[in-house]
Amino acid sequence: MSLNRREFLQALAIASAGGMSLQSNFASAQTTAQKFYDLPKFGNVHFLHFTDCHAQLLPIYFREPNVNLGIGAQEGKTPHLVGEYFLKANGIKPGTRDAHAFTYLDYVAAAQNYGKMGGFAHMATLIKQIKTSRPGALLLDGGDTWQGSGTSLWTNGQDMVDAALLLGVDVMTPHWEMTLGEKRVMEIVNGDFKGKVSFVAQNIKTADFGDSVFNPYVMKVQNGIQVAVIGQAFPYTPIANPRYFTPDWTFGIQEENLQKTINEVKAKGAKVVVLLSHNGMDVDLKMASRVTGLDAIMGGHTHDGVPIPVKVKNSNGVTLVTNAGSNSKFLGVLDFDVKGGKPVDFRYKLFPIFSNMIPADPAMNKLIAKVRAPYEAKLNEKLATTDGLLYRRGNFNGSFDQLILDGLMAQKNAEIAFSPGFRWGTSLLPGQAITRENLLDQTAITYPYTTVTNMTGETIKTILEDVADNLFNPDPYYQQGGDMVRVGGMQYTIDPAASAGKRISDMRLNGKDIDPSKTYKVAGWAPVSEDAKNAGGEAIWDVMERHLRDVKVVKAVKLNEPIIKGVKNNPGMVSL
Repeated sequence: MSLNRREFLQALAIASAGGMSLQSNFASAQTTAQKFYDLPKFGNVHFLHFTDCHAQLLPIYFREPNVNLGIGAQEGKTPHLVGEYFLKANGIKPGTRDAHAFTYLDYVAAAQNYGKMGGFAHMATLIKQIKTSRPGALLLDGGDTWQGSGTSLWTNGQDMVDAALLLGVDVMTPHWEMTLGEKRVMEIVNGDFKGKVSFVAQNIKTADFGDSVFNPYVMKVQNGIQVAVIGQAFPYTPIANPRYFTPDWTFGIQEENLQKTINEVKAKGAKVVVLLSHNGMDVDLKMASRVTGLDAIMGGHTHDGVPIPVKVKNSNGVTLVTNAGSNSKFLGVLDFDVKGGKPVDFRYKLFPIFSNMIPADPAMNKLIAKVRAPYEAKLNEKLATTDGLLYRRGNFNGSFDQLILDGLMAQKNAEIAFSPGFRWGTSLLPGQAITRENLLDQTAITYPYTTVTNMTGETIKTILEDVADNLFNPDPYYQQGGDMVRVGGMQYTIDPAASAGKRISDMRLNGKDIDPSKTYKVAGWAPVSEDAKNAGGEAIWDVMERHLRDVKVVKAVKLNEPIIKGVKNNPGMVSL
């Protein structure tokens, strides 16, 4: 990998900000900047993995959470560690570029020093570099790739399909892809991807006869060694997203079928078996303890950057469980040393992708420019400016989520607002313009309808209880993904460790108790019901564009977060 002078100067600035000594000459400083991405070859079977990029083709800012609670048996364990707890558990020094990539600590100052992260052009360069020393390496895409930006919405995912093909993706499994609808998914799988990308999912079946919709796995030969990659799509797709997008398909965890699939590929000669999963980290950890024969689960969905794989014991061995973050910020590299027909050792590296330190791949840059050209003016239109940091990620709220809640209440004249606990959505630093592209990074979905509903206090509590159980159910197999619904206007208390139906209490509006029998005006968006779709509510981005133009400058946002019981000293939560 070589840097031109402009790229080198950017890398040098990053090195200086990270506490590295300034080099006195171009060559030695270039070497220092490149050393971060050196990865000596190991073993003879190799997997490269990215997931949950959410259609982010360009470098972005993305703040990691300060709230990622683990409750009960999950408390204090990966991935439920934040900030300094995370650094200590993973052996990362504070104040380093790794500390910035993996945590929220000193986020604004560190982001200003280190610059943006990710971007497909920069990831493409890193992939090519790593593959030169790893012949036959497979590039795995963990899903949530075709959704999350203005261009992906407007091109019906075609921008990301073309980018994945150019990137050299070998195997993919889905989640948000399904919100483009069955017809569009099959058009891509049977058209663009045919003979190029294996789209695998052992847990998607036809609703009528239970036949596999996609190939459950793909087998490849690497350096004379047979390997298998099994696909595990997000199990709760028809619950977390509208069922009407996939009316003819069923999902689910399908643990028994997975075990049969593992046994099948092993009978066909697979010496290394990897599950490409979009379950979410906690589900993967439980699955690894129950099924046998998997060498690794390379996971996604929960956006956890996990630098050290978790070794999970089961009745017949050990399975490595990893998760490779989100927003094209990270690239995972898993190397196995296979001897005597089985892996005897491994190495794993989760690379943060600092776009200022990796030159952009020219071909990918050209594709991205072509994709964006028809929309550039529309994307770059300024709607407002932010005085404070805007971000989404966190179990209960984020400042961009709060901005959306405030916008819904103001524009819809509502007492209370709900906004989905989506984990995707890029960050904005203080002083940045909020463009239409930034807004679409938070809202670009195929069911953007806003709603205004008269709800009783009892109904509001039921909704909060249901979402809390999806997030904090002690059995990971019943955790259906996403974070807690964001709430505007109303305050409440939550006890994550309580039993279902008893987690939510002390609901208040303007200091007064919410009356179970009283009706309240509640605004929301992204409804999953077909009735809501047919009602045709105004798109959330139209509502928020109007709101942003009204406010012009977004002051530092005060988060409306619940009072949380039983989390004192929990290493998955640091109050700011």
